[in-house]
Amino acid sequence: MTGPFRYTTPAPPESATGVVADVYAQMATDFGIERAATFVVLSASPPLLTGAWALLRESLLAGRVPRTEKEVVAAGVSLANRCPFCVDAHTVLLHAAGDHRLAETIARDGQPEDPTYRQLLAWGKDMSSPQPFPPADAPEHIGTALSFHFINRVVSSLLTESMLPFGLQRLRAVRSAAGRTLTRAVRQELATGLSLPLLETEGEAPSWAAGTAIGTAFGALRTAAELGAGLLSDEDAAFVRESVAAWDGVSPLPHGAVLPDRAERPGARLALLAARAPYRITDEDVAAWLAPPFTDHCLVHLVAFGAIRAVGRVEATLTTQPV
Repeated sequence: MTGPFRYTTPAPPESATGVVADVYAQMATDFGIERAATFVVLSASPPLLTGAWALLRESLLAGRVPRTEKEVVAAGVSLANRCPFCVDAHTVLLHAAGDHRLAETIARDGQPEDPTYRQLLAWGKDMSSPQPFPPADAPEHIGTALSFHFINRVVSSLLTESMLPFGLQRLRAVRSAAGRTLTRAVRQELATGLSLPLLETEGEAPSWAAGTAIGTAFGALRTAAELGAGLLSDEDAAFVRESVAAWDGVSPLPHGAVLPDRAERPGARLALLAARAPYRITDEDVAAWLAPPFTDHCLVHLVAFGAIRAVGRVEATLTTQPV
């Protein structure tokens, strides 16, 4: 496949079998998008694919919190992470929900008129701020936000910036038209937990989502993503963990920050960039590491390791103090 994939060559979705085919089928029904590149790029690793899909489905798509509120949170996260692909996607999905003015306000990084949406957008950009929602809604909002902290990093590392061919999503009329094709999917009510039988890994649920399908999905994704540490030396894996732990969970990586040498420690460099500044990953960074015996499967897992380390650091900034 070509299209949006920068460094990997995923198998065509129509040739998928087993759990990968099952994810694609559920995604077509529940998400309304049969071949979402954000998930196809993870198909080289079924544990990552199933974990990422389950977390998004159970937090963003299912549940009782209004879909528009969660799309605004996801858009705020994507804006903070400088992921234009994902910002465009959430703009389209807000059009699908019928929130056209809100969609275009967010598309230009403006401030929503509605104070609820304004606060949710701000919280998505900085999750260390007080949570502008009741405790009962926390699993869905936090799960959505952390899902996109992971997905943004995968997308920025491994996909192009353009959601549609030729950048057509930059046109308001195209965004609105694309949204109309997804209206039925966005407005349907989904039962929770239906993605959990697809999971290929298990992990401990976080306290903010204990006893929920979101918590089960989060634990599974974290377990699968942490496997990428095995692609690094013990020294380099510890370096990535310690470097991300020293981050405040909000501030962008300074352009003058010292990174591991591309020639001597390419894996540590890639994983750290995936965590802190995936939009700065270059062809040279990937080429320095992606050589036999490493494969697409390995690259996806290395990026996922950096991404889940960042997710964990953001998670550690959470405060339950209300606005």
